Order: sequence, then structure tokens, then C-alpha cells
Amino acid sequence: MTTKFIGTRASLLFGASLAGLMASSGALAQQPAPPPATMPDIVVTAQRESQSLQSVPISVSAFTSESLKQQQIDNSLDLQLSLPNTIFTKNNFSKSSFTIRGIGDLCVGSSCDSATGITSNDLPLFDTRLFEVEYFDLERVEVLRGPQGTLFGRNATSGVVNFITARPDLSGIHASGEFEYGNYDSKKVKGMLNVPLTDTLGVRVAGIYVKRDGYTKNLYDGSHLDGRDIYAVRGSVRWEPSSSTTIDLVGYYFHERDNRLRIQKQKCLRDPTGVLGCLPGRLGNDYTNGNATFGGTLTSREYLTMQGGPGIGALALGSLYGPDANLGNPLISDPRTVNTDFHPTFFSDEIQAQLRIEHDFGPVTLRVSGQYQRTRTAASQDYNLSVNNATRMLPGLTTLQAYGNGVAGPSLAQFGQVAAALIPNGPAGPYCTSVVDDSATGAYGGHKLCAATPQDFDRTSLFGRAYTGEAILSSKFDGPFNFLAGAIYSNYRNRNADYNVNAFNVDYAAGVLGVLTSLGQQGAQQAAGQPVTYPTVFLASPYVKNNSQIFQLKSYGLFGEGYVDLDDRLKFTAGLRYNHDSKFNRARNTVISFPVPYGTANAFDSPYFATYDADAGRPGIQPVQLRNATFSEFTGRAVLDFQITPRNLLYASYSRGYKSGGINPPLLPIFSISDSFEPEFVNAFEIGTKNSFLNGTLRFNASAFYYQYKGLQLSRIVSRTSVNDNVDADIYGVELEAIAKPVPALTVNINASYLHTKVSSDRYITNPRDPSGGRSDAVIVKDIANGSNCTVLPNTAGNAAAANNFVNFVNGEINAGRVINQSTGRPMFRPGAGLQGTTPFPAASGMNGATGAYGVCSVLASYVASAGGTGASGVTVLTDGNPVNLRGNRLPQAPNFKVSAGAQYSVDLGGNGMTLVPRIDAILTGGSYGSVFNGNANRIPSYVIVNAQMQLNGRDDRWFARAFVQNLTNSNAITGLYVSDQPSGLFTNIFTLEPRRYGIAVGMNF
Repeated sequence: MTTKFIGTRASLLFGASLAGLMASSGALAQQPAPPPATMPDIVVTAQRESQSLQSVPISVSAFTSESLKQQQIDNSLDLQLSLPNTIFTKNNFSKSSFTIRGIGDLCVGSSCDSATGITSNDLPLFDTRLFEVEYFDLERVEVLRGPQGTLFGRNATSGVVNFITARPDLSGIHASGEFEYGNYDSKKVKGMLNVPLTDTLGVRVAGIYVKRDGYTKNLYDGSHLDGRDIYAVRGSVRWEPSSSTTIDLVGYYFHERDNRLRIQKQKCLRDPTGVLGCLPGRLGNDYTNGNATFGGTLTSREYLTMQGGPGIGALALGSLYGPDANLGNPLISDPRTVNTDFHPTFFSDEIQAQLRIEHDFGPVTLRVSGQYQRTRTAASQDYNLSVNNATRMLPGLTTLQAYGNGVAGPSLAQFGQVAAALIPNGPAGPYCTSVVDDSATGAYGGHKLCAATPQDFDRTSLFGRAYTGEAILSSKFDGPFNFLAGAIYSNYRNRNADYNVNAFNVDYAAGVLGVLTSLGQQGAQQAAGQPVTYPTVFLASPYVKNNSQIFQLKSYGLFGEGYVDLDDRLKFTAGLRYNHDSKFNRARNTVISFPVPYGTANAFDSPYFATYDADAGRPGIQPVQLRNATFSEFTGRAVLDFQITPRNLLYASYSRGYKSGGINPPLLPIFSISDSFEPEFVNAFEIGTKNSFLNGTLRFNASAFYYQYKGLQLSRIVSRTSVNDNVDADIYGVELEAIAKPVPALTVNINASYLHTKVSSDRYITNPRDPSGGRSDAVIVKDIANGSNCTVLPNTAGNAAAANNFVNFVNGEINAGRVINQSTGRPMFRPGAGLQGTTPFPAASGMNGATGAYGVCSVLASYVASAGGTGASGVTVLTDGNPVNLRGNRLPQAPNFKVSAGAQYSVDLGGNGMTLVPRIDAILTGGSYGSVFNGNANRIPSYVIVNAQMQLNGRDDRWFARAFVQNLTNSNAITGLYVSDQPSGLFTNIFTLEPRRYGIAVGMNF
């Protein structure tokens, strides 16, 4: 009888009663003894040496190539389902995150290190696209849980996911092939060829190709989005010039070009006031109120009237108090259905090349490894996943065309350049929106996308290269002492790691406000009796350009461990590592920031742009951020393990983890946020046991852990830019895993985990969703000059009237044109803006009775500073909002429990060598939060995933045929959330597991 074994996963943690397990094992032993069905051992390199999984005193799960197939683990989304206390999710910027035991890649930015180390054949990867391709021709996948402060990579604080690729087999020619077809017209082809060229030299080539239609239906045109068109190939060479020397060379290439959705769906509880855009009461199926966005405020009648009077106000694309651009879009609850007029594009590729030389000197072994990696990504999609309402824009666009045609005089005819760039055929369209270009001139330099509807879309891109070298010397003495010593160096550099947002209304603001700048300068020249020389300008960049021009990391680590056998069963391990990271970042953040004359080829060559550049040494108004940061730290671990019997291991460990700090990108406008963030540290304590019972037919591993975290790095969006904060946290939990073969034909696996996380100390940070900080006496103000929010609080708690009266008074001063520019002594704004007073947020908004209003935060702050105006001395204006204490909050992406179970049974089909193997897996993941601020809007519900398959195997496994279904119940399980910033309207991007997939596959092995 042939049994197809599902896979061994080990690493459970202490917490269930080992004594209870022993008792149950005894009860089983009283039954008639089953035929021997011991499970094959798995060799892992969790301690950088080949060891039996059951003898390693570390929480590590290992999946062989066979178990990956049997459990339908095709990618990292599938992998995390079968791991205790582990979550994997895509994120907002074409990247992804493993969260292990509550610790994940929650830091966002070029200078952020990965909390979960991703390695290939033990070497660290940077910005890898490994998660985009489905797994193929792997020897195994190892997942180490807990801080790896000594041996692995660049010191990951949550754990390591190590992909071990299959190497050439010199014993003979082998080949395999597989074809799969499923719903969504999904086609997958995998193949492998292994050829020994001589007794000492062999090659292996493997590849995969995946193409399918999109999971997401687009109501706008009936198309399907989120498809895949991917291929990858890997070639390996193994040379064994002697019995003591092995040389491995691996080359890998991955390519994708399709309409993948980085952001599958957006959620919002619409704010009818437009002050926040989306309310924090819960996640709804609405669209954000477009009047709350940066482009919505700057193109509003109220703002343009303030800047240029009623004649300029007539150019507005709408009113802050009228219908917004998203009004009229259908409300869609199905996360697999969207309504978008922009088709996403996704390109990514990656090259990896690895060389490893290993020589056995007898008492010691030396292994030297090197790796080159290059990654590229460029992806765009609809920023709001909506269709903008052009009807509301027609009055302003008609006025723009009329001014450009000279009907209002020669000076206003300068608006003709705006019209020519954005509406070349008139107000009815098409409407032209800037596309990203190196010159930062956008549509005004001819770089544009013209469509029947006004567009808004984003673009994320990255080009990175990395070099890594590592050397490890390990001993194998006969005595009680052995050691491992090593060094690693990595040099990573990326350029143009950009995130850009393009929108028609931002282009429009760049053009209209540029002409206003021209008119103001030209008028000043006329008033001074000078010749008018100031040209017509637009404001650059006419889109959000958050550009990390260069980021470079130089990192090295020196590490070592000593192993002492205190007696035949007791072993002590002590390790130490020195980490050094040097980081450099050159970044710029622009959006309609400086004047550029029409016809200028590169916006940064504008005579009105002065920058502080270290190379040029020029002081100016638009700084380029040039920052260096260096971090060094010692980490390590100590482990005591006791071999109770050859099949039962107990261990206790302490490890110190560390992740270096980084550099926050520059912000526009400037907020009181640090330009850097601190390193994070963790003290991790763990006890565990690994066991084999019942003659090897039952494996049970368990452990319990406690973490003290200091400076955990978390991200939030401020002014269209990700910034990172540090918080302290306590974490503890329990993990259990078991695999049993009560009879040779049946295999059952189960794992369970519990996790408790909380912020452990006082940490006050402003919640972008609710700048009031939960105070009912607050007034939240939407700053119409930049789309951000500020908060007005009464100095006497509960005196809401004081805050409301003050905001109403200052808005009245703005409307009357009585706000004075202190530097010129002249009015700052034209009269007639029509700003209204405060208004309550609706019921069930989650705002606790606070009120909101449109206004200008800098003016509010200046009135308080000068104690001028009604009630100015009785209130405080908080530019960044009212911070809240995070103490006691749960960490994001940290479900409090997970349970998974699977079973398969091998049926012998009558002695002809064929077997039929049905299998089912079920996974329950508990609820969690997508943000450290917790609250209803950040809640991620629990979910259940069920997978099933049936496989027919030929004699000696020469061929197979399989029918399968994944996500049988078609669960729309959410794995992560990302909250946008206030100038975007605070919508929430959600990331989910894949929908129900089913199909058939056939394959051959020889």
C-alpha cells in the first residue's frame, strides 16, 4: 500500500497539558497495536546546520515539497493558513507582510527593515517578489517563529521564512510535469528536468507559468480585473569536485505583467459633512466624500474665491457644501465587484543569482555564499476605485474655456494654457490627467492620459539591487563542545522608490493656482511701475510625487554560537551577534509646490525653484531630504535543552531581538513629526517540548512564549506620506501542533494557537480617523488649503460652545476678508468665500458628539497665538489633532487564536499500484484589528477557510490526476487593512484571501 504523506509541520508551543497528552497516548496504547506507520523525519537548517526537525530547540514549522502539494499550499496566502500565530497579507504599496506572533512588517518606507526575514537558501532577500509567484520545485519551506537574533540574515524580530530550492540530484535523470485548469479560465503549467552530466556534475531546470482571468468584476465596462500572467524559471548547477567539496549555483528569474489589483476594495462610512470624508463608526460600503480630499478643497468655489475673488471662484469644480465627485457611484457590498473607469496595470520582475561553496575540512566545515538580486516594480490603479462625476465640473470648465478664449480680458486669457492642457476639446471632454514623468511637469509638459471621465489613479514603483556575502565556519568535534561562527555583509540600493497620486482636480488646481500666481506677480510689477516680465506658470508637480530618489543600506553582522553537552542528555547553547546598519536616504515630496513657466522641460529647472542640494549647496524653499542614520547593537540567545528520551525533548530559551530604526520621508505641509524613528528591541522567553509517541505514529510539539517589546515600529499616513512611530508592547501566547498516523493509510494534522498582545506603556499619537481623540467638545476642521485636519479644543473641558463659537467667528473673518497678513499688513484673502459654521457629525458616526467645519488651520492658530478675536484665549488649536493613549490596545494583524486541522486517507485500488487519496483541511482564524488604534472601523472579523481535494496516483507515483477546491465556502476573508490619510478622505483599503477556486490537474513523474 502506498501512502501519500501530507507533510510534517513542527513547532507547537507549550500551553496544552503535556501530561494530558501522555495520558491519552497511554489510552491509545491499550488498543490493538496498529501496523508501524512511522513518519519520515524532516531535516531543517534552522540553526544553519542540517538537523532533524524534532531535535531543534526552536519553534519551527517545515513543509516538504510533498506536504505543500497535499495541503494545497500554492503561495504565501495559503502557507499562513497552516501556521500557528501567523498572518500573511498584501499591503498598500505592492508589498506584503508576514506577521508572526503579533510582530510583522508594520513599518512602511524605503528605510524600513523587514521584521520577518525572507530568505532563499538561507540568504536574505530585499523587496522580493517571491510572494507574487506560486511555489514550484521547492525542497521545503521553513518558518522560524520568534526573534532570530543570532544566526539569520539581518536580524528579524518576528521570525524567518526560508525557502529551500531543490538542487540537482546526481543519482539519475528525473523529470516532472503538471498541468492545471480551473475556474476563472485559470491555466497553470509546472515542469522540472534534472540531468546528471557526470558523476560529479548535474543540472536542474524548473519553471512555472500561470495565466487566469480576474477575480474582480468591473461594473463600469463589464471587464474582469485582478488577473494573472506570470512565469518564473530557476536553473541550478551542482558540482562535487571531491567528496568533501560541494559547489552550488542557482539562477532565478520571475516576470509578471497583467491587471493585478494591488488594492482590491475600499471601504468607507461616508461623512456627509465632508470634514473627514469617511467616519470612524464602522467600515461601510460607501465612497469617501470627495469634498474632503486635497483636490476637492483646492478646486472648491470657497477656496478659489478666497484666493482670487468671485471671478476666480467661478472656475471652481464644485462647492464644499454641494455634491461631491463620488456622489452617484453605486454602493457595492461585494468585495469582488468594483466600479472603476481606470484599468490597473502591474509589472514586476526579479533576478536572483546565488553561489555557495562548502568544504569539509574534517573537524570543521566552511561554507561561503554570495547572492545578487535585482527587483523592479511598477503598478497603477484607480486611487478611489470609483468614477468621478463630471457633471458638477461643467460650470467651472465652461468658465475656464471662456476665460482662455479672452472673453474676460487679456490677463485672464492666460487660463487658456490650462484649458489646452486639460480639456483640449472643451468642457465635455475628454479630460486629461497627468501621468508620472521624471520632469514633474505632467500634463503641462505633455505627459498625460486623456479619457471620457476625469481620472484619479496612483502609481508605485521601485528599482532595487542587492549584494550579499556570507561565510560560516562550523565544527564537528567529538568532544562536548562545538561552535559556529560567521559573518555576513549586504549592500542594498534602490532608486526612484516612488509613490504618486494623479488626479484631474489636482492638475486643475495646479493650473488655476499657477495662473493666479502669475497674475499676482504681474500685478505687483505693474504697481511698481516695472515691465511685466513674470511668465504664465503652473505649479509643480501637478500630482503627488513622494520620491525616495536614492536609498542605500550597508549592513554587516558578526555572529557565533557555542554548543556544550553538559551530559548525555543536557545541552547548553549560547550565541552572540553584532549588528551594524548604515542607511542613507535622499528624498523629495512635492505637490503643486512651486511655479514653473510653461515650456520648461524639467520642473526642477524652473527659475522659481530653489532647493537645498548637498551637491549644489544652494539654500532654498523646497528642501531635498538628505539623511544618514547608523545603528549598531548586540543581540543573542541562550538555550537549555534536555533530551528526556530519544523521542522527547524539553527546552527553554531566551533571545534578544533587534531591528534598526530608519528615516521618515519629508512631509508637505510640514507637521510636527520626527524625521526618523527608533530601533525596536524584544526580549523573548520561550519554553517548549517536541515529542514522538506511539512508535513514531504521533508527533506533538508545544511551546509558550512571552515577549517584552520596546519601540515596536508602526506606520500611519500623514499628508500623503507614510510615517513611522514606536510603541512598547507585551506579547504572550501558546502554540500546539500534532500529526498522527493511527493507521498507515490515515494521516491527521492539527494545530492551535492563542495570542495576547497589548501596548504596554503610555504612548500618545493622533488617530487620523478621529483627530478629536474622542472628545465631544472638539471641533474638527478640514483645512481647505491642504486637505488635512486640525482640532480646536476648549481650554475648559466640556465647554463645546467656546470651540464652536471661535471657529464660527474666524470663518466669518475669512468671509469678510478681514484676515490680515502680518508680514505685508494687507488682507490675506478676498471676501466672499462663504465658509459656513460648525455642524454636528451624524449619529452612529463614532464621533462622540464632536462637530466639524471647513476652515484654514493656520488662520485659526494665528488668532489663538495673537489672542485676537472672540474666544481666542479660551481655546487651543492642535495642528496634528488631539492624541490618544494607545496603552492597552491590541497590536494590528494579531488574531487572538487560530485553529487548523486536516485529514487524508489513502485507498489502495486493488493491488494494481494505484491509490486514491481524498483530503480536507479547515482553518479558523480569530478576529483582529488592522490598526493599533483598534475601534470598530479597524476590526477584522474572524473567518473560516475550507479546502478539499481528491488525488488518484498511478503505480509508483508515475502519474496523478487531482480534483480540488480551495476556499470551498467562498469566504471573503480580510487579512489586512490600510487607512489612507486625511487629504485622501480616510477611506480604508482592504486585502483579502482569494475567492473559491476549483479545477483539475494532471501530472507525470519519471
